[in-house]
Amino acid sequence: MAWTINYSDTALKSLKKMDKQNAKRIFDTLEGRIALLDDPRVLGKPLKGNLGELWRYRIGDYRVLCDIQDDQLRFCRIKKFKTSFSTGIIH
Repeated sequence: MAWTINYSDTALKSLKKMDKQNAKRIFDTLEGRIALLDDPRVLGKPLKGNLGELWRYRIGDYRVLCDIQDDQLRFCRIKKFKTSFSTGIIH
């Protein structure tokens, strides 16, 4: 099953700011690996607490937050590992 991919403005902004090598690695992993899975949850980890509806993917030094709904993957935020996600999520 191929999933429909959506990126939040925040996620797109993060991709544009990072170096091209990391941006390509993240984009290729999201579009070429995760989006092609029957169930993208097998490669991700669910978040806990008030972010419990989101899933996290680790790609190199980066963490990508994703909201999985029906047949859509919405990538909400992309941050380097040492940066906390607790500062709020934009859908």
